Amino acid sequence: MNYDLIIRNAKLDNLKVVDIGIKGNKIKEISKKIRSKSENEIDAKNNLVTPTFIDPHIHLDKCMISDYIPKNVSGTLREAIELTWDKKRKYTNKDIMMRAGTVIKWAIQNGTTIMRTHVDVDPIGNLKPLEGLLEVKEKFKPVFDLQIVAFPQEGIVQSPKTIELMEEAIKMGADIVGGMPHNEMIPSDSIKHIDMCFDLAKKYNKDIDMHVDETDDPNSQTLQYLAYKTIKEKYFGRVTAGHTCALAAYNDYYAAKVINLVKEAQIHMITNPVTNLMLEGRLDKQPIRRGITRVKELIANGINVAYGQDCIKDAFYPTWGKADMLEVGLVVAHAAQFTMTEEIETLYKMPTYNSSKILKIKSYGIEVGNQASLNIINAKNIFEMFRIQPERLFVIKDGKIIAKWTSEKQLFIE
Repeated sequence: MNYDLIIRNAKLDNLKVVDIGIKGNKIKEISKKIRSKSENEIDAKNNLVTPTFIDPHIHLDKCMISDYIPKNVSGTLREAIELTWDKKRKYTNKDIMMRAGTVIKWAIQNGTTIMRTHVDVDPIGNLKPLEGLLEVKEKFKPVFDLQIVAFPQEGIVQSPKTIELMEEAIKMGADIVGGMPHNEMIPSDSIKHIDMCFDLAKKYNKDIDMHVDETDDPNSQTLQYLAYKTIKEKYFGRVTAGHTCALAAYNDYYAAKVINLVKEAQIHMITNPVTNLMLEGRLDKQPIRRGITRVKELIANGINVAYGQDCIKDAFYPTWGKADMLEVGLVVAHAAQFTMTEEIETLYKMPTYNSSKILKIKSYGIEVGNQASLNIINAKNIFEMFRIQPERLFVIKDGKIIAKWTSEKQLFIE
């Protein structure tokens, strides 16, 4: 067979060294030595080859606005939300395209070509943030897969007309129904919030991805009802809960009960530690809580867990972020105390195979017949990959090279 691209001497995550033959946008052969030749060949030089990275949770509409808004003096989630209001009223498609486009280009250079972004849908910005991101999605469609979540940042019950805007957002092209049930005034309204999101999702046959209990407050307990509702509606495997910081604040007995319900509901979980390490624990003295969910316990219970970038240079995470899933993974490893071999192997699966389950990516992974979306990384194994944060030597999307590392570091000492 004539191949459009052959990757020679590719080291897989199981440390086997193989050649990978690509025809069109598919992997057609994986073997120790491909006898065929191609006009386009890459010698991976025994470096690691991975599937493309996936960022399952980010806010592209808010990225890069920290230079244009007042500073978050308290560092809290509440102040960050309020600081965004004025900027959100003034969004333009050009502005969103510039900021989101910059972040997508960073992501591609860092080996991420699949992403799920939340976009604010509320009476403050109305549908302008969505309009901008739909343009972004269309522009980058040839090289980047983008899913959009209609996200009610300001609540639903306490923010009249939001549910109508969310429905319009779905009609316009948003892929997923979002939610933020803990951002309501009383627990009964949080329940209504979840119910309304399920009604909308069922009406249009959409999956659900909610921000859940992003707070230190152990009295914020919407995750339990979300799991109950998922079971009741038989929406198994179609619901994702992001953040769930309060789960770490619950007493161990209640936390175990909720985790069991999450498992039964087959809810996917996403931790966003780079942002939550900054936002949570702000009212603590010492010891200051880490602010992230019970990552290890969720994994130990067989629950699908991934991690996301969440924010880049906005009111929530004003200084940091570069759309690099290896950087976020390194933070996860430290915050969740991943040190054992099997934990690092899980860390590798979180922005790859675990995230692909959440986004329902078909034909994902390095197997014959799957999409040829791969990274060649300047590392010999996944442990080295996270430790040294190396260059993504080649980024390949659907069989085409879309990014390449071209510079080399030099050391002039013996």
